[in-house]
Amino acid sequence: MNHSRLIRSLLVLFLTFALTTACSDPKEEPAKTDQESTMMKVEKHIKNPDTFVLEDYGTVQTIDPACAYDNVSRQRIMNLYEPLITFDGSSTDAFVPVLAEEVPTVANGGITDGGKTYTFKIRKGVSFHNGNKLTPEDVEYSLKRHMIVDQDGGPMWMMLSALVGENSTRDKSGTLKPGIFKKIDESIEVKGDSVVLHLPKPFPPLLAVLAYSYGGIIIDKEWSIEHGCWDGNIKNALKYNNPAFGAEPLHSIENGTAPYAILNWEPSKTFIFKRFEEYWGKKPALKTAIIRYNKEWSSRKLTLQNGDADRVQVDAQYLSEVENMKGVVIHSVPQLSVSAALFCQRVNPEANPNIGSGKLDGQGIPPTFFSDIHVRKAFLHAFDRKTYAKDVWGDRVVIPTSPNAEGLPFYKKVPVYAFDLSKAKEEMQKAWGGKVWEKGFKMIITHNTGNAQREAAAHMLAENIMSLNQKFQIDVRNVDWKDYSVAYRKYQFPIFLIGWGADYPDPDNFLFTFMSSEGIYGRYMAYQNQEVDHLCMEGRFEVNTEKRRPIYERLQDLWYEEAIGCMIYQQIAHFAYRDHIKGFVPHPMNDPAWEDFKRLSK
Repeated sequence: MNHSRLIRSLLVLFLTFALTTACSDPKEEPAKTDQESTMMKVEKHIKNPDTFVLEDYGTVQTIDPACAYDNVSRQRIMNLYEPLITFDGSSTDAFVPVLAEEVPTVANGGITDGGKTYTFKIRKGVSFHNGNKLTPEDVEYSLKRHMIVDQDGGPMWMMLSALVGENSTRDKSGTLKPGIFKKIDESIEVKGDSVVLHLPKPFPPLLAVLAYSYGGIIIDKEWSIEHGCWDGNIKNALKYNNPAFGAEPLHSIENGTAPYAILNWEPSKTFIFKRFEEYWGKKPALKTAIIRYNKEWSSRKLTLQNGDADRVQVDAQYLSEVENMKGVVIHSVPQLSVSAALFCQRVNPEANPNIGSGKLDGQGIPPTFFSDIHVRKAFLHAFDRKTYAKDVWGDRVVIPTSPNAEGLPFYKKVPVYAFDLSKAKEEMQKAWGGKVWEKGFKMIITHNTGNAQREAAAHMLAENIMSLNQKFQIDVRNVDWKDYSVAYRKYQFPIFLIGWGADYPDPDNFLFTFMSSEGIYGRYMAYQNQEVDHLCMEGRFEVNTEKRRPIYERLQDLWYEEAIGCMIYQQIAHFAYRDHIKGFVPHPMNDPAWEDFKRLSK
């Protein structure tokens, strides 16, 4: 499979957009003599020249690479640990080696057996933060350990799918799949200075998965075992499978090979990185990097304006407040990322305040409220796409029609449920045989704290639905991300608003995630459709482009026909820096939670 031409076209588009929307144009800089004079003045006013400060509103779930699966945690992890390979700059289909000496290709003998065998030569002279040296055995252990852990709702489905042909180590009832650990053990081996990966069938996105996702992160075998991780014996693997949330052995400690190590972490307050002076590669310019949690926009804006922060998270509705701010530059980058309001069709009723009484009695909703397609269609007709794009985003956004983000292969603009409150009313009158309209209901819609775009979408849905019938009562509440990301996995939310950024630039990564009963979001919507599940797996392993196209076009049509969820935005990310910060590299898979400290300088 080769989508290089399409992906390169997308990159040209977003790089052009980024350049044309930046607040300063390098072509308009003063002549060299004046520039040098200006820089001398700026340097005198740069606060803490060896330290970078970022303020955002994301909270960290965990820094265990086997369990983290959100962009905030990814930022911390990818600055503490390293993978075998990574993307080459802004590219989504070209790679450079990191802990591998070279990127495997057919030409160099790294990819053989028709795409079923990948050989990675492991770099020598690399130290972990505790001083231990990297070995091929560390690499083998890391990849196996991550798959063995396979926490519920975690990221290891990608590696498992590629290396053992399964999406999980457990079936839907939570029972371990027979022989799964043996398959994991046999999928990776050390040969001299190399690590060899054996795939059951070709998996075209494998290099992208290793470059971006947590499955390719390398940890220190000896240190990890000392701190309670898998002991290296495959016979004991079950003991380490699916740890409870927050009970991951590496939840708050690290020992990576990256240019930065952890100095201090106060959850929901600060995360501080220190430069690793024994780093094997180029020494980064910054000694320290600090990320501060700040959910208040007015406060973040002030720290940026005063230079107390080198960068702050700026949501689209606040962009106009910083576009002309003195000493600030904006980089705008279209994202391979979508967000949606997702309907859970089987909510966990146990001690759950989000569904009230848990009955269709006017004081709550039953756990299966959204299993009725008429309820789902009513909510879809209640979302005013045009007003939302204009009022919340200033029309600087794409409102998608399905989870397959614009810019991905096989993108298709499918029909949408137009904003129409009369149709929403008709659907509610049909829902649950007329009982919803007769009895009314009460529920809560939640969004993650600080995310104004999702908050606005939640209020729009709530207010428009309540306008249909005075018996409809919906509250909107916010939950800190670290708690939100756990609660939706426990089926606590009847509607959860959440985003998805590409793990690899392929429709499989989006449509499987949102639609398959084994996908991260499909699963927690309790959505199941045999045709969808079959198409998702068929498309994943089909290497013929023309055979893949109808598969993914059908899946996009089914998103509409089944009224699975409400797509709310495909964002253009805005990175707001003080103008003395250098080194930003745009990438369509890195959202505003991302920051790569090793590239930055003042």
